[in-house]
Amino acid sequence: MQGIKIAVSGKGGVGKTTISALLSIAFSKKGFKVLAVDCDPNASLLNYLGIKEEVKPIIEMRSLIEERMEVKLDSIGSFFKLNPKVDDIPERFSKSIDGIKVISMGGIKKGGTGCACPENTFIKSLISHLVLHRDEVVIMDMEAGVEHFGRGTAEGVDVLIIVVEPSFAGIKTANKIKKLAKDIKIKKVFIIINKIRDEKEKEYILKHFNKEEVLGELFMEDEIQEQSLNGIFPIKLGKENLKRFEDIFCNLESIKAK
Repeated sequence: MQGIKIAVSGKGGVGKTTISALLSIAFSKKGFKVLAVDCDPNASLLNYLGIKEEVKPIIEMRSLIEERMEVKLDSIGSFFKLNPKVDDIPERFSKSIDGIKVISMGGIKKGGTGCACPENTFIKSLISHLVLHRDEVVIMDMEAGVEHFGRGTAEGVDVLIIVVEPSFAGIKTANKIKKLAKDIKIKKVFIIINKIRDEKEKEYILKHFNKEEVLGELFMEDEIQEQSLNGIFPIKLGKENLKRFEDIFCNLESIKAK
């Protein structure tokens, strides 16, 4: 499974960052080189992996972006470079913990700036490099919702995992992401059911998806909520959820092997 690229997406609050952290740790324990990429503006993946220090997101590094894009960011209507040098960025600006490199992208600029601003173009170029040219396992904790798919930042990944909780909004967002993933030709799209309290909630979600696309499920644990609230990272799963996650990881390994 050398070099697999995985994007983790879903509605805000469904547990994307928890799943991304768990996957990063699991691959690292298997002996893989892992690059965990925080594409969420909330930038909490580093904390979930146990990095306590503040890390400046790439998109906020104005001087770096100006140098690589050959533009002044405050210059309205200026031309900028479309293929900036980015291959040295992961080594220079990532933090390492337990064999996992972690890098924070920061939030894509929105509003009146548009998607074609130098900062967004730089981030998209960097993500494309991570997906297409890195030889390690890359786990991307995507921004909540569906907007990033319109920008194509998940294009080229081997596997897209959509985390779904038992709610109408969670299922609706998951189906939107599935459709957009198909539009950008991501062939392997799977579901992880999260935060369920009983089999009834599991069956509620399964009514909306094919069983073949579900990697597995994790139940709600009060201990996980407490760990998160108290900043105790990385998250430690209870015995039953640990077994369920091991099954999820095995299913993911078998998918890549096909």
